Amino acid sequence: MKISRLLSISAAAALMAGAFAVSSDTEAGHHEIKIGYAGGFTGYLAPYDQPSLKGVQLAVDQLNESGGILGMEVQLIVKDTRTYTAQSAVAAQELVDEGVVAMIVSCDVDPAVASGVVAQAAEIPAASSCASTPTLPAAVGPYMFSNYTADNLQGAVLAQYAREQGYQNAYILLSRDTPYTEKLPEYFGEAFENMGGNIVAVGEYATGQQDFSAEVTNIKGLDPQPDVIQTSAYEPDFPAFIKQLRAAGIDTPVLGSDGIDSPTTFGLGDVAEGVVFSNAGFASPGSPLEAYEMAYEEKYGEPNDTVFTATGYDLMMVIAAAIEAAGSTEGPAIRDAWDNLENVEVATGLITYKGQGRVPVRVVALNMVVDGDRVHVGDFSPDIDMIPAP
Repeated sequence: MKISRLLSISAAAALMAGAFAVSSDTEAGHHEIKIGYAGGFTGYLAPYDQPSLKGVQLAVDQLNESGGILGMEVQLIVKDTRTYTAQSAVAAQELVDEGVVAMIVSCDVDPAVASGVVAQAAEIPAASSCASTPTLPAAVGPYMFSNYTADNLQGAVLAQYAREQGYQNAYILLSRDTPYTEKLPEYFGEAFENMGGNIVAVGEYATGQQDFSAEVTNIKGLDPQPDVIQTSAYEPDFPAFIKQLRAAGIDTPVLGSDGIDSPTTFGLGDVAEGVVFSNAGFASPGSPLEAYEMAYEEKYGEPNDTVFTATGYDLMMVIAAAIEAAGSTEGPAIRDAWDNLENVEVATGLITYKGQGRVPVRVVALNMVVDGDRVHVGDFSPDIDMIPAP
């Protein structure tokens, strides 16, 4: 039952296959489709790319159990980039040389671009499972796609929530070391001010920083004091910041983003209590995500503890839907079909690419840390005109 419910996620795409001519690979007697994954399975991206890989593998297993894609078995080829940008390009070229027809790349924008440029040159569609920079596809070219909720969308949702709570004055903590840690707080600030809020100050930190005493001191001295603090810091920076913030007696509500959807956050104890963060979905009763989590636990023998496994699953199912819709394993055909996908049902809900510049439309979930667990605050879809331009 668990598997059959999840297989229905790609059923609509599978039905479309009959309307298209099968690929030349099938006609030639080939019986496998190679999908590549160049990810940071060691290094600082491991907490994100490793879970993503588990979701991708679950999707591959289900696809193969149901007959594969276009009747061909899916073969997943994995390369560890060790979270190095240069190695991301090397790994991508190795995957191209091995004949992959689509490529999954790292969750951070710099290695994603490095791999994506190689795939672009080979006319192989590529996407990051959880890089959220909305300008990523445009930075690489027409063969590059996003999969995750974009930074400007997350920023707008967090700003909407903050204003709905009555917060008037906000402090932003950002790092200019990555587009994610810089732009998402800036998008939040823009949306917050457009909604009538006030940014009292912007603090900066360096990625990997473990001493936040200067930033904490600055926050204590602000006048007016912020009603809310927003940051897109993630491991190891966020745990260090929140511990030092609370140790200084500052109990201001904190809003984070999907980067802290991690077992580390839920293991922080009282210091993380009440933190609200955005991500791609919540497993409400009867939802596709609940069905996914049941299948995940059945496969891996443990509960799923992060949405990044589900977004990896999502991306593999989107790739399958694009190939089925194209009726081909040729890169240009897959790219065109992918760019026109609408309402593909995946683990986290519905995904639409058509008319979106290769950045999908998704619902954003907000979650609160309560007693070391994730509690659903709600699902949000802000008006388009409330979302800052990328």
